[in-house]
Amino acid sequence: QVQLVESGGGLVQAGGSLRLSCAASGRTFSKYAMGWFRQAPGKEREFVAAISWSGGSTYYADSVKGRFTISRDNAKNTVYLQMNSLKPEDTAVYYCTAAQLTTQVREGRADYWGQGTQVTVSS
Repeated sequence: QVQLVESGGGLVQAGGSLRLSCAASGRTFSKYAMGWFRQAPGKEREFVAAISWSGGSTYYADSVKGRFTISRDNAKNTVYLQMNSLKPEDTAVYYCTAAQLTTQVREGRADYWGQGTQVTVSS
């Protein structure tokens, strides 16, 4: 069992930056691929980024490529999402996810989900 707790969301002006963190419980964190999804009001949940268990492979949605960076620190059981050059369309609740396979994360079939953290980007 893995529990995920996100933090770092907030209100930021367009062009600004935020770093989201996702702290995971459990001793097997390093064996899980991790990722981030987001859901804006009235829209479906969408994939944002994923990272393999080793951190050696990363994947991004086209809409955030070049602006967002996913990383992980297995010693701290934490995954991060650095968000730069934020746009109003990045406004959403951001969810951390974990699964045994990176493909599961990317396809939204993760085993575990956090409760979400709100990111609001003002224009």
